[in-house]
Amino acid sequence: MSEHQPDEGPQGESEPGSGVLHVFGRQLKRFRVRAGLERPDLGAATGYSPSTIASYEQGRRVPPPTFIDKADEVLDAGGVLQEMKDEVQRAQYPAFFRDAARLEAEAVELHVYANQAVPGLLQTEEYARAVFAMMRPPLDDEVVEERAAARLARQTIFERPPMPLMSFVIDESVLRRPIGGRDVLRGQLEQVLLIGQRRTVEVQIMPLDRDENAGLAGPFTLIEIKNGRRIAYVEVQNVSHVHTERQSVRGLEAKYGILRAQALTPRESMAYVEKLLGEL
Repeated sequence: MSEHQPDEGPQGESEPGSGVLHVFGRQLKRFRVRAGLERPDLGAATGYSPSTIASYEQGRRVPPPTFIDKADEVLDAGGVLQEMKDEVQRAQYPAFFRDAARLEAEAVELHVYANQAVPGLLQTEEYARAVFAMMRPPLDDEVVEERAAARLARQTIFERPPMPLMSFVIDESVLRRPIGGRDVLRGQLEQVLLIGQRRTVEVQIMPLDRDENAGLAGPFTLIEIKNGRRIAYVEVQNVSHVHTERQSVRGLEAKYGILRAQALTPRESMAYVEKLLGEL
């Protein structure tokens, strides 16, 4: 999926108007008051500062799953807070990406073409942080960290049994662009090599010297979920669209097949990434 993010609000908050965050925050406050605790008390019991507890209650920040579990236990919420955990976690993504994130989590097959940045599922923490740090208008440091953590959380897909079949076609320019600096790029190339060795993952590189490239219109992702339904996700300048109509999906499937034929083979691609590493 394209790795750009939408413009944030004036204070760089992670979509403070998100309904689910406000609902969770009100429930959290209700259970805290019922338990007779002040914010410093709940913070001490869960390992968070009173100001962070306030941000969660006001729907201004996305609470992590560990906090939700601990708060539910400390406040004797009977699982009410935990039941909201999946919806709350989806709120950590920009609104336009939430449907795609849900579909990605359900995927049995996932195929990605990338020509702007390393696909999020392959990004290292340092690379992801560098991508968000260079956004303009700039994001608050706190938002950068939240966005990077959300991106890394998607990578649990590699540990999910059964792991979906995945393939990536990445333009060579992406792997030469030193986002975050040469050391960050070096770690990112090593990560691509590491993930590319998994039996259920194939990574192919589209060399710059190819005189034919079917992907000039931009990045896209193809997703197949358990019921056999196939979906395509396309994003340009933070405007996204999830295609479900068969004709549109079929066209992108055909394009992806051509891209794979034009790119280096998976084995050649791994050798090419090693070559790029040697040039750093």
